[in-house]
Amino acid sequence: MEPEHSAAILKQLNLKVTPRRQEIMNCLGGERSYLSADEVWNRVKPKLGSIGLPTVYRILDELAVAGVITRIFLSDRKQYYFLCANQGHHHHFVCESCRRVEDVEQCGLDGVSRDIARRSGGRVTSHILQINGVCGTCCQEHAEVML
Repeated sequence: MEPEHSAAILKQLNLKVTPRRQEIMNCLGGERSYLSADEVWNRVKPKLGSIGLPTVYRILDELAVAGVITRIFLSDRKQYYFLCANQGHHHHFVCESCRRVEDVEQCGLDGVSRDIARRSGGRVTSHILQINGVCGTCCQEHAEVML
């Protein structure tokens, strides 16, 4: 991600444009896979000099709350982060082998959300669906190894 692009996104979200925020966005923007906070910290530290891991966590949380990055949840109970350029409503397929994240455009939860709202007498404000598995490329690579 170009610095001008990250700066424009931060300004649009009314977040102060700082070198730390920009570098974290650039780090995530250069990936097609998710990263942990530790991985982000290890990648930005050489470029920023002094930045603590708590600061990285705080910035990642700010960006996730603002909707710039997506939190990825796995069975190891750690949080991972992915910068997703798709701002429309969608979900994600996460490859457990290569860590690649792909957009899933279709959403079958609208009817479920309406049903829950009707039954509860309340209102559903959002939902998150993440599909974990192994992508086609990894399946092919594993099949070739098995032959």
